[in-house]
Amino acid sequence: MAAGCVGYFGQNSGKRAIYFGRKRESHVEHFAVRAGGPKEVRFDVPSVLGILETALYVKDVQRAAAFYRRLFGFTTLLDSERLIALDVAGRNVLLLFKAGATNEPFATPGGVIPGHGGAGVSHFAFSIASEDLLHWQQRLETEGVAVESVVKWPGGSQSIYFRDSDEHVVELITPGFWRIY
Repeated sequence: MAAGCVGYFGQNSGKRAIYFGRKRESHVEHFAVRAGGPKEVRFDVPSVLGILETALYVKDVQRAAAFYRRLFGFTTLLDSERLIALDVAGRNVLLLFKAGATNEPFATPGGVIPGHGGAGVSHFAFSIASEDLLHWQQRLETEGVAVESVVKWPGGSQSIYFRDSDEHVVELITPGFWRIY
């Protein structure tokens, strides 16, 4: 089912703008319009079901994959020279790309994947159950993974932060931080 988005044409401090959102609080695009009063424009937005893939760019894909397989028990969906794809909880994919190997477009039998890349340290979070927090702390210690920080959030959620084999910041977070989790 498609979700609706309403855009309002209006004036704000002498500038014409389009506002996206229910109460004009979310996204604003400035534009030129012809004379006339405010107009309403409706956009139909198809549904997005979630984020399927999270990509990390690593020096050694085999080493990085070994880290995630060992610590989390993730299984391999795809193993190639350019990348290794790992199954995260049967509904998400962790893509481990060899740094620099994806900058150019990549031809496949079905079409071309645009070039992409990333540099520097990334951050992402895995959701965990509140009752598993202590078990995860113990598992990290057993596996020799240093916990960099533990944060208790105002809403009752807790996070454990540590680094992977490429120094990316990995977070394990319990429910209660975001209104959606």
